[in-house]
Amino acid sequence: MLGYWPKVKYIMAYDKFEVLTSTAYPLPIENVDTDQIIPARFLKATKREGFGDNFFRDWRYDSEGNPIADFPLNDAKYAGSKILVGGKNFGSGSSREHAAWSVYDFGLRCVISSFFADIFRNNCLNVGVLPVQVSADFAQKIFDAIEADPKTEIKVDLPNQKVTLVATGESESFEINDYKKDNMLNGFDDIDYLQNMKDEVLAFGKTRPF
Repeated sequence: MLGYWPKVKYIMAYDKFEVLTSTAYPLPIENVDTDQIIPARFLKATKREGFGDNFFRDWRYDSEGNPIADFPLNDAKYAGSKILVGGKNFGSGSSREHAAWSVYDFGLRCVISSFFADIFRNNCLNVGVLPVQVSADFAQKIFDAIEADPKTEIKVDLPNQKVTLVATGESESFEINDYKKDNMLNGFDDIDYLQNMKDEVLAFGKTRPF
């Protein structure tokens, strides 16, 4: 029935993303796959909460469960960063959506890389994490800047699709699908998008015969 809309309570999927200025965790390792991002043994849960604790679990902790101090995500000088800068081909491997959940649940809103696996990129966009693909040269400039100063700030401007090294003003544009961009700006996932079109959908339904 096109004129019917189910009465369900729905909560916005994530906070809106417009402009983010933050320090960043550097992870200059190529071909980071989803099994490293969130190991398979943690995939049993079906809710998005709690995955941040096991984000890069086998790289963040030793076999006894102790934090590995010199791993960037454990390093106090990067603490509180909302951006992760990864190596080429970030998010390769299996298509597990839990990998993107763990990125968001850890507190990150943006991942920058010179190349993303397509499925991981789309999964990130569905949960409020902005994947920003830049040139290899610009990615290296970011890594160099963070190595020189861990407090280096990066500005990610979604409306203008630009990423900037705040200290030097060096910037580069990035691409994003228009539909996904609109959803990120509004804090929508695909269901939110449809919920936002409720009136239009119901109006259309009334014009169609059963």
